[in-house]
Amino acid sequence: MRRTLLAPLALGAVLLGTQPASAANAPGWEPASATARPTAPGWEPAPSAPWDVGAGVRCDFPVHGEPVVDEVEQRVLSTHPDGSVRRVAYRGDLVVRITNTATGASHDADVSGSAVVDHRRDGSQFWAVRGPVLVGVGEGRGSLPRGLYVVDGVFTMDVGADGFKDVRLVHGSTEDLCARID
Repeated sequence: MRRTLLAPLALGAVLLGTQPASAANAPGWEPASATARPTAPGWEPAPSAPWDVGAGVRCDFPVHGEPVVDEVEQRVLSTHPDGSVRRVAYRGDLVVRITNTATGASHDADVSGSAVVDHRRDGSQFWAVRGPVLVGVGEGRGSLPRGLYVVDGVFTMDVGADGFKDVRLVHGSTEDLCARID
């Protein structure tokens, strides 16, 4: 069964608080999957970069995330009058290995969902999502407690210009990855 994915490019920056990778700044980028498929017309690769967060940022311990399958694509659906992206769709398979770097415990999280993301002029974003996707939340920075989650199902996420993440599940569940790799 093929699933489609939520923006790991934006996911790294917005959901996890790390900097995104892009095909333009990742020389020699190739999908992590051994069975990469060609990009469809209008879609372009949107690879994820490995990331690290310190103890207490998401989990009580330091965490490393790295894609082991990354076939995510993005398609710009509309732009603002100045040419900047207004709405973008994301799809593709993504499996991220989440590792507790203090103990070495790890879990491969399938976060192959899909999303349409509206980029507002004030820097805030609105995500319409069909998960599963990876969502990282800092202390007091979201409607979910501090943590690292796989959010699965149908939901929206309003990301304020200040980075506050308001996740609203229509139907779905959350899995606490910090507890899984503790």
